[in-house]
Formats: sequence, C-alpha cells, structure tokens
Amino acid sequence: MYHILFRIAEIVYLITAIGVIIVIISENRNPLKTITWIMVLIFLPIIGLVIYAFFGQDYTKRRTISTRMYSKIKTRPLAQIDTSELVHYPSQHVELIKLLRNSNQAPLLYGSSVEFFIAGRDKFDALFVDIQKAVEHIHIEYYVWDDDIIGNQLKELLIQKSAEGVKIRVIVDAVGSWKVKNSFYEQMRSAGIEVEEFMKVTFPMLTSHANYRNHRKIVVIDGQIGYIGGMNVADRYIYGPSWGNWRDTHVRIEGKGVQGLQSVFLIDWFMVSKSLITARKYFPPLESCGDSLMQIASSGPYSSAREIMQGFMQAIFGAKASIYIQTPYFIPPDGLFEALIAASIRGVDVRLMVPRKSDSLFVQLASRSYFKRLMMSGVKVYFYEPGFMHSKLTVIDDSLTLIGSANFDVRSFEQNLEVEAFIYCESTARKAKSIFIEDQKNSTAIVLREWMKRPVWMRFKESFVRLFTPLL
Repeated sequence: MYHILFRIAEIVYLITAIGVIIVIISENRNPLKTITWIMVLIFLPIIGLVIYAFFGQDYTKRRTISTRMYSKIKTRPLAQIDTSELVHYPSQHVELIKLLRNSNQAPLLYGSSVEFFIAGRDKFDALFVDIQKAVEHIHIEYYVWDDDIIGNQLKELLIQKSAEGVKIRVIVDAVGSWKVKNSFYEQMRSAGIEVEEFMKVTFPMLTSHANYRNHRKIVVIDGQIGYIGGMNVADRYIYGPSWGNWRDTHVRIEGKGVQGLQSVFLIDWFMVSKSLITARKYFPPLESCGDSLMQIASSGPYSSAREIMQGFMQAIFGAKASIYIQTPYFIPPDGLFEALIAASIRGVDVRLMVPRKSDSLFVQLASRSYFKRLMMSGVKVYFYEPGFMHSKLTVIDDSLTLIGSANFDVRSFEQNLEVEAFIYCESTARKAKSIFIEDQKNSTAIVLREWMKRPVWMRFKESFVRLFTPLL
C-alpha cells in the first residue's frame, strides 16, 4: 500500500513539475533564468516547487497599469515646461535623452538644483526641515520604513503636518517593511494620512527577496522639492551595521526635476490605491532653481522594456573618458557587463567600487566572480573598507550623473520597480566624482595577480553561486 501511494505521489509530482516547466518556457523569459528554474525543479524535487511558488511566479500581468493611464500621468509635467528652455541639449548625451524620452516618456526637465547627502543624518535633518515647511502635500515612497527611532520620528512629524491640514500619501513595500506591525501604519491612518502597502504577500518572512518589489525611494513636497537616492527609513542608514559605517548617497532636488518624481509617485499611487490623480496643483509652475537638466526614468516589470537598464547601456556606450560606478550589489546583465568591458578596452577609465563585506553572502560571492574578467580588460575594481557601501551612484565623463534606487544587478534592472535620475550637468558631475574619489581613499584597489592567487575552492564557490544569479 505504501509503495502504491509513493508511486502515485511520484506521478503527481512529475506531472506538476512538467506542467510548471511548460509554463516557464511559454513565458519567454531570459533563457538563463528559464534554464536555472528548470534545473531547480529537476534537481530539487518538492523543494524546487516550493521555491518556485515563492520566488518564480510572474504576477505582473495581474498588476499592470493601462498604457492610457500611464501616459496621462507620465506626460502631465510636459504641460508645465517652457520648451524654449530646451534649445541647448548636451550634445554628447543627445542619444540618451532621445532614448529615455521615447521609451519612458521622460521629459527633459530644466532648471533644478541638486544637493548631495552622503550621510544618513544629514539627509534626514534636511528632509525633516523641508517637511516642516510643507503647506499643500507630502508624497512619500520607501522600500523600507522601520519601526525604530528615525522611523517613529518621521511618523510623528507627518502626523503633526496632517493635523495642520497638509495632504499626505505614503507608499511602503510590503516585503521591504515586513517587520513593521500594522498598528504603526494605523496610527498614521487615524491621523488622516493615506498609507498603502505595495503588493502584500502572505509569508513576508519567507519572501524577503521575492520578485517584483517596489524598491523606489521618493519624497515630493508641495511639488517643489524632491528626494531620490539609496537611503530608506531605518536607523542603520544613520548608525550603520554592527561591523562598520553605512555609506550611501541621496540627493535633494529643487525645481522642475521634481515633476518627474511626482509623476512616478502618482503612477505608483494608482497601482496601490486605484485612485488616479492628475490635478495640476501637484505640478505647480516652478521658477528655475539651477542649471541642471535631468530626466527621471522609471522601470518595472509592468513594462516590456527595461528603461533604466537601457539608459545605463546607452550612457556607457556614449562614454568617452570615464565611468565611475558605486554599487552595493554587482550582478550585471550580460549586455551591461560586456558594455563595461568594451568601454575599458577602447580606453575609457572604468572604475567599480563595491563593499568589501556585503549584507548578502550569496550576492557577495556571485559579484566577485565577475572581477577577474573586468580587471583583465583594464577595469579598476575597489573594495570599500570602513563599512557597507550602499551608494548607487554613477558618473560619466564629468557631465552625466546617475543617481537613484537601482543597484547594478539583474534584480534592479529586470524585476524591481526602480527610479533613476539622469542628470546632465557638469557641476553636478564634478561633485559626484569628488564623492567617488574621496571614497576611493577609504578603499583598496584589487590587484589582478593577487586576486588570481586566491584558493581554487574559493574561486569555484563564487563561480558556482554565479550559476544562480538569475534567482538572486
């Protein structure tokens, strides 16, 4: 009897596994991902199905926004732009500008000032001052918002501003903020603040790296001031992990560039609340606050294109002198990896900075499997030593700065909802480059011949983990 039941179970599993494999193949995913999932299902019976149930299914078709509504919200800032200001395009990046405008409906926004923050305390001090001055509305979107000291300080300040009549909307990612009890949000809701969670999951503890998360970090205040970068709301962004400091980069934008952030937030607000907001008061007329030109690009699984990845690709193709990259996680899609190598070979000074120690062992191991070929092609690779490098900053040719929520990895470019500012301004790029150079003083350059002397078992472990990068 036991033998018969066992055989029945085997047949049921086999049929189920074959069915799942057929579904995976029919979804026309990246072939590497398809093969990886098939390997998991074949070599990890039962467990493979469980892993696929949590991490592999594509839910994006159930959670899309129509092209018409997307366009209506995305193009609202265009009505506020004086096109006569856009005569002088930065010629080196004109192809990138066209790409983002055509693929992402990202208008070229003139007249913004950009202020960098490289320490969490400085960022939150400035943010709290701006929130105190808000009179009309505050829009906030974070992947992580912890119930800790800084999280509660922000919560209490928003409750105060709501009592003053300021309209406040908040989006948090259900997985990124899974540790936070619902009572934390209910305190804000009771004070009149609208709070929505992005894509709730049943078992958040088991899906901390689940697909299709909203990884964006956006704040918009009165449609005039915006924040974008790598910092979430949690004490560790100020005090760092137990083993070092937390190095991150965030920017404050004042001026017309904020309109791009506003449109991204309102698209996300529709996705979580089904409330379509396009009132002109959220895009007020703005005076020029600086000489920065910028485009705010967004990407996510609801789009067939990979707009931010395409933007990075075009920026790298167009580089003539230098490419400086800071990222906590380096697991690039093949195209971007080859683009960096090609840039270095043609004489571009390509530098990559990652943390010596990561908060994810598997990602750390996979990232290091790429370094040998990079260095053999002339790319300079640096380990940031004092703590965790969480900065997501790229500077190209002292004229283009990329700053936002996207890591230099497959997950950010192909699965998460991300937002990125493409800033065309020499003074901004010089500031960003000086940040990189200063961090370089606290970093160790990897020497290829020393890197090659590491134990064979260590290099094999990194290569083995790399096989699973489509799932990381």
